[in-house]
Amino acid sequence: MADNTSDQTRFEGTQSYIATEDLKVAVNAAVTLRRPLLVKGEPGTGKTVLAHEISKALDAPLIEWNVKSTTKAQQGLYEYDAVARLRDGQLGDERVHDISNYIKKGKLWEAFTSEQLPVLLIDEIDKADIEFPNDLLQELDRMSFDVYETHERIEAKERPIVVITSNNEKELPDAFLRRCFFHYIKFPDRETMQEIIDVHYPDIQKTLVKKAMDIFYELREVPGLKKKPSTSELLDWLKLLMNEDMPLETLQDANPNSAIPPLHGALLKNEQDVMMFERLAFMARRQS
Repeated sequence: MADNTSDQTRFEGTQSYIATEDLKVAVNAAVTLRRPLLVKGEPGTGKTVLAHEISKALDAPLIEWNVKSTTKAQQGLYEYDAVARLRDGQLGDERVHDISNYIKKGKLWEAFTSEQLPVLLIDEIDKADIEFPNDLLQELDRMSFDVYETHERIEAKERPIVVITSNNEKELPDAFLRRCFFHYIKFPDRETMQEIIDVHYPDIQKTLVKKAMDIFYELREVPGLKKKPSTSELLDWLKLLMNEDMPLETLQDANPNSAIPPLHGALLKNEQDVMMFERLAFMARRQS
């Protein structure tokens, strides 16, 4: 799938990842412009998996940078371990004479110096401090940075394909947004969801899927739900229903407005939502 032609960087989805037309357009536009692709969407819509699938489709190495609340932009470039150097100096270790022994390469350094055009995933950028995106601007723009301790400049051989994911936990700076190509992954409609299920469970009973999706989408529409179940949770639920050989009648009799779904622990992930459904079911039984 990968060669040296202009088609090398065309993304059309993969056998295991159903990409909508607008998502394909967004990926290919970002690749053509070599701008970071900023992907937003509710959890479970396949944002992180997208980078993996782009990597497979383009036969490009994947470099993952998983951002945490404590992550600093400098860590993406490199880290200098002065404490280790001081300790080795006290022990008389010969390594102290070469400062590069104490430089740890970051994910941007790896991406910039990769022998093959890589896909760089900066995952969940909104988890970090608000200054984190701004601190990356210059390096992402110039595709180079300086290592002050060794007086060397690291320059990208070729602009990597950068995928940045966000769960919308906090607003990203305008200056950062201007440099990205943006795409919001909408929650799959029933037709797209059916395609996703067919990829994962090609032999599943169609009647089971139809009823399970009825319950799933009705459940997502219940007002006051703290965390709506996602695609990955629907797939887990279907797997459990098949594994437990759940009688179809159990699903056919289930109504999210009057009864809590069977094996609901795959769909409802906090006690407030479970308690709310139990109250709804109790009230519905009293009314009936």
